Amino acid sequence: MSRIPATFSKLKTSGHKALIPYVTAGFPFADITPELMHAFVAGGADVIELGVPFSDPSADGPVIQKAGDKALAAGIGMVQVLDMVRAFRTQDTSTPVVLMGYANPVERYNQKHDRRDGKSAFVADAAAAGVDGVLIVDYPPEECEGFAAELKSHGLDLIFLLAPTSTDERMQQVAAVASGYVYYVSLKGVTGSGTLDTASVEAMLPRIRQHVSVPVGVGFGIRDAVTARAIGKVADAVVIGSKIIQLIDEVPRDQVASVAENFLREIRTALDS
Repeated sequence: MSRIPATFSKLKTSGHKALIPYVTAGFPFADITPELMHAFVAGGADVIELGVPFSDPSADGPVIQKAGDKALAAGIGMVQVLDMVRAFRTQDTSTPVVLMGYANPVERYNQKHDRRDGKSAFVADAAAAGVDGVLIVDYPPEECEGFAAELKSHGLDLIFLLAPTSTDERMQQVAAVASGYVYYVSLKGVTGSGTLDTASVEAMLPRIRQHVSVPVGVGFGIRDAVTARAIGKVADAVVIGSKIIQLIDEVPRDQVASVAENFLREIRTALDS
């Protein structure tokens, strides 16, 4: 079993909501990610989402696309991302780590030449590195039963996105294979776009929970303590990505971790108040 269910159970018992920061692995410097992950935890993160850089990130807005391009230019791929998780695990064995990305890097993953099935190789290596869950944006739930079972056999959760346009049928399909938590995309569009409508989120979550039994996190559009606190009142988790990337972009290397930690500490305080 991954670390994710136990983390959410502990938070529920204590009456707290999960804070889930996202950052593209290898951004803004190729070797900074493990250090940045520790800063996230110091700032109050409960789960960490690591974005796997990909050349055609269809769900990502310009901020995360730019971060992915920079990471790709630095030579960051799935193998390097798993190395970052391993490095993080040498000091932190309790904070759940979720990889968020696209099908191509998973399908093409084959670290050892004697492995033909990239997907199976990825699952085994991700589990060994200390990954707890994966969110593959372009894997539809109706085609993921086998992948979900393989992940579960290695103690990993398969996490899915839901959107304002998701039908009851789609929610049922997600519920059949999802574990860990589901990620509700609060806006129509890509990451970092639009203005968050907390009332519409509040109206949508009871409908999602009619079908989905795992915790529900909300992301896309949460940019400050005020919006985080509003979403935290109704969701099980708050996910923040684009704002973090904007804050640490162009920051001197020795200040990146402290900038991220201080920002998350503000969000943590707002969630807990």
